Amino acid sequence: MPPATPLLPGLGDASQGVHGRVLFADNLPVLRGMDGDSVDLIYIDPPFNTGKNQKRVQLETRRDDDGDRVGFQGRRYATNKIAERSFADAFDDYLGFLEPRLVEARRVLKGHGSLYLHIDYREVHYCKVLLDGIFGRESFLNEIIWAYDYGARTTKKWPPKHDNILLYAKDPQRYVFNADEIDRIPYMAPGLVGPEKAARGKLPTDTWWHTIVSPTGTEKLGYPTQKPLGIVSRIVRASSPRGGLVLDFFAGSGTTGEAALQAGRNFLLVDQNPEAIDVMRRRFASYPNVSFEQ
Repeated sequence: MPPATPLLPGLGDASQGVHGRVLFADNLPVLRGMDGDSVDLIYIDPPFNTGKNQKRVQLETRRDDDGDRVGFQGRRYATNKIAERSFADAFDDYLGFLEPRLVEARRVLKGHGSLYLHIDYREVHYCKVLLDGIFGRESFLNEIIWAYDYGARTTKKWPPKHDNILLYAKDPQRYVFNADEIDRIPYMAPGLVGPEKAARGKLPTDTWWHTIVSPTGTEKLGYPTQKPLGIVSRIVRASSPRGGLVLDFFAGSGTTGEAALQAGRNFLLVDQNPEAIDVMRRRFASYPNVSFEQ
């Protein structure tokens, strides 16, 4: 499969190594200014329309017998707020906000391209009906359930501990799916499949068990709603060609860009939140092949 056509001037191509661009801009004008049939894969994680102000507070802690927090074995710690980042996650007309962007997303996809829309249980049903109308019901391939087990649990209903990821192909007869590039997972009963299969592992199904980004782990960048690199890397490797072009126009912390570079794909990230741009500048500081523009 040939490498991707440059998305916008200056992106580069696979023959010169992979490249990335980060645009500080409103995504709708950017999408409308792009060439059609120019993108191999789109992954987006738009605001979930929770009606809340999403916030991430970064803290540092130190041992202090009079501290404000209690940790392991009853030890007390004092905390100090380092930084706080937030964005509004509420729209009066959420589908009206998404629709023109999804229409443009389909237009810019190549014939073999795919769209992954990452959303939550509150909006997924409405988004699927919207996408059925834009792509056609025959273009719907999967609803992936990303299941995790972290955080508080309500006692008033079954605690919601998953996100939904809708997968649509522009052409359901010729989309990219690289089964050989997908990370394999252990068999739950390896004794039933024999040692060779057990050692190789199996392909994931449409239900993915994967931890969230640890609040205290090295992957955490301090951005609200940051998604795990493991989740996005699986998507990028499965549904785009090597040297291809990956687009994320709700870029947030830039996870899609890092997943693309690690997999040998070019990328374009778009976000209009200055805090997101600041986080991505730090994330890609060691990558000379990533440029920032506005």
